[in-house]
Amino acid sequence: MSMSRKRFLATSFTAMAASLGYPRIVRGGSDNEMGGSEKKKGEAGLQLYSVGADMNNDTPGTLQKLAEMGWRKVEHAGYWKRKFYGYSAAEFKKLLAGLGISMVSGHVFIGPDHWDDSRGEFTDEWKYTVEDAVNAGQLYLVTPSIADGWRKDYDTLLRYLEVFNHFGDYCRKSGLTFGYHNHNMEFETSFNGILLYDIILQKTDPALVAQQMDIGNMYGAGGHPLEFLMKYPGRFRLLHVRDEIKVASGQGERGKAYESTALGKGVMPVGEIVNAAFRKGGTMEFIVEQESFQGKPTIEAARENLGFMKQLGFL
Repeated sequence: MSMSRKRFLATSFTAMAASLGYPRIVRGGSDNEMGGSEKKKGEAGLQLYSVGADMNNDTPGTLQKLAEMGWRKVEHAGYWKRKFYGYSAAEFKKLLAGLGISMVSGHVFIGPDHWDDSRGEFTDEWKYTVEDAVNAGQLYLVTPSIADGWRKDYDTLLRYLEVFNHFGDYCRKSGLTFGYHNHNMEFETSFNGILLYDIILQKTDPALVAQQMDIGNMYGAGGHPLEFLMKYPGRFRLLHVRDEIKVASGQGERGKAYESTALGKGVMPVGEIVNAAFRKGGTMEFIVEQESFQGKPTIEAARENLGFMKQLGFL
């Protein structure tokens, strides 16, 4: 029997409220223990940064391996000079389609090169970025940070978050959804006593700027995904699904005391977070990302992570 909604909420959210310290939970076992699935939740995607070296060495061969193991959605982190891993938008879309893969999303840093401050207009580079994302078949175009100069003080930040809303409106007119992806600085920076991530969520228009919560980056900086999912229900259209392990201080990713690991092998209650995002967060795309591998081949980590997501109901 699948876990009822009432039982799920009681289990997950009581645990969240009790500590928000993420004690280690039982891994594996039945679907109920993993968070279960009352219905099929769709297909998980893979952030191709997780196999970045493989993609750079052999793009078609790597995508073939991913397709053979069962990945059907990907998110890119390899757009440069109007090319996706060296392919034009049309070429890359054709390559993916031939393998039964769609590219639902992609990361491109949005900054001063894309916005002409003096004229208050988008630059040609931004327009080309949007055009190429559409031609590649993307549904989402996500920026993974805010330029340093755009967050130097509270008033400047508000000004450029309004520019983010303009970005979102421009994307929407082209059939895309613009999104923002957090790293760690959003949980280490405050203005006027308000956490940067709260400001981003409060000052961007939900209809124009989707949020992609990276649960691992957040956790490594002291943030708690379940807390934000409850505080801002329906705001997280995309989720970066990660697990984390503790390492020596300063030796982890981005100089923190944590680094990513295979799903279900770390300290985070990934099943609870994913199910909360599915039920409360408004999440439609669950994208797996792993950056550190503890000696395991990246392609094998991708296989293991897909198996974990299938146990959560992503088939």
